[in-house]
Amino acid sequence: MTLDTIRTRLRGLYLGTTKKAIRFQIAMALIDIAIIFFFILGPYLGDGRSYLIVDYTIAFIIACELVARVLVASDLRRWLLKPMTWVDIIVLGTLLFPQQLSNFAFLRAFRIWSLGQSKAFTMLVARARCSEWEDTIKAVINFVTFLFLVTGFVYTTFFYHEPGIKGFVDALYFTVATITTTGFGDITLPGMLGKLTSIVTMIFGISLFVRLAQTIVRPHKVLFPCPQCGLQRHDYDAVHCKACGHVLNIPDEGT
Repeated sequence: MTLDTIRTRLRGLYLGTTKKAIRFQIAMALIDIAIIFFFILGPYLGDGRSYLIVDYTIAFIIACELVARVLVASDLRRWLLKPMTWVDIIVLGTLLFPQQLSNFAFLRAFRIWSLGQSKAFTMLVARARCSEWEDTIKAVINFVTFLFLVTGFVYTTFFYHEPGIKGFVDALYFTVATITTTGFGDITLPGMLGKLTSIVTMIFGISLFVRLAQTIVRPHKVLFPCPQCGLQRHDYDAVHCKACGHVLNIPDEGT
């Protein structure tokens, strides 16, 4: 099998819309979800032999995925300039060298965000008939990503010396208290870096928290392609397309 044949087949799987391609993309999304759960539970699992076996297995999967995406990419330079490419490379490094690069392990939370941006995620939502909840689910994903990014940074920077899981729980507690602006004050970060971390967490955290609340409270969108411009999502009571002004005839839920 030639390299061009392999590249063609991989492009069909990653970019195609056939049943086989959709099944492959959903399978990759499910693998991503399993990896994310491992990343989240990592601080609780310790660093024994079984942990390292799973760690290196995930490293192998991510390495294979990176190689596949190199073959799929039509423009290698453009692919290398994508931020998520370098995030995946750093994540791979933290998996291959868990002791030396442990301080960068919190970047693994970006895998949660990348899953929410993937085409496979949209397909999973559509197959589960939850399309009207897609915006809410994405808002939750963005919030959870930020929560674990900040928790990971705070843990590796300020609480890594704590024995067991106490440091991780303290970091998570501080992050949640800061994002919600509760500010009990029983756990604070020392020094100028601690103050700057608290400021950034409050500014971006409360913004994402308000965004999530707005997405949950506001009316959900309905999937109805505009006949003129093709815009997919509209308000339930929309009369005109907000993009081109075309008159819409969105059917009622009971029709």
